[in-house]
Amino acid sequence: LLAEEIELRRHIERVAEQRRALPPGGTVPQNYQLIGENGPVTFADLFGDKQTLAVYSYMYGPQREHPCPMCTSLMAAWDGEAPDIEQRIALVMVARSPIERLLAAKKQRGWHHLKLYSDLEGDFTRDYVSADDADVPGFNVFTRRDGSIRHFWSGEMGGSTADPGQDARGAPDLMPLWTILDCTPEGRGLDWYPSLRYGTR
Repeated sequence: LLAEEIELRRHIERVAEQRRALPPGGTVPQNYQLIGENGPVTFADLFGDKQTLAVYSYMYGPQREHPCPMCTSLMAAWDGEAPDIEQRIALVMVARSPIERLLAAKKQRGWHHLKLYSDLEGDFTRDYVSADDADVPGFNVFTRRDGSIRHFWSGEMGGSTADPGQDARGAPDLMPLWTILDCTPEGRGLDWYPSLRYGTR
C-alpha cells in the first residue's frame, strides 16, 4: 500500500506539472459584468492585484429552492482556506442567483472569507460552464499577463467520465471532505452526501 501511495503522489505531481506547462489558453471574449457584495464589478476586477484567478461556479441558480449541498460543503471548506489561497491567487465563487440570495446563503453558513458574485446575465456561465446555462458546477482558472486575460484550465470531469460504481468526481479532487474519507475504511460511501444543515453539537 505504501508503495502505491508513493506512486500516487508522484503521479499527482506529474499531472500537475503537465497542467502548469499548458500553453496560454484562449482570450476571454468579454469583460463580463457581475454583481458582488458591494455592487457591480467587471471580470477584470476579480483579479485584484493577482495574475491568476480561480472561479468556482456554485450550483445555486434561480431555479433552485436551495443551494447544492455538495457545492456548499466544498465552499465551507474553502472558506477557511481562502486567506491562505489568496496569498497567491484570487479566488471567487460565481452563481446565477441574485446576489441577495448568495449573501443569505453565505450568512446562513457562517462564511467569512469567500467572495461571492452573481452572474445574472449568465454570459460567463454560458461561455465557461454550460452553453445551455444548465445548473452545473464548474472550476476554471484564468491568467492575466501583459494586460491580456486568458483561460488557463478547467475541470472537465463529470458524470460522463465517472467510473462504474463511483459518483462523478474530478481529479484533482478539490474537496477536503472526500480526500479525508478516502483514507478511512468506510471510504466515501455510495449513498451519502453532505447536508445543508446538521443538528447542534
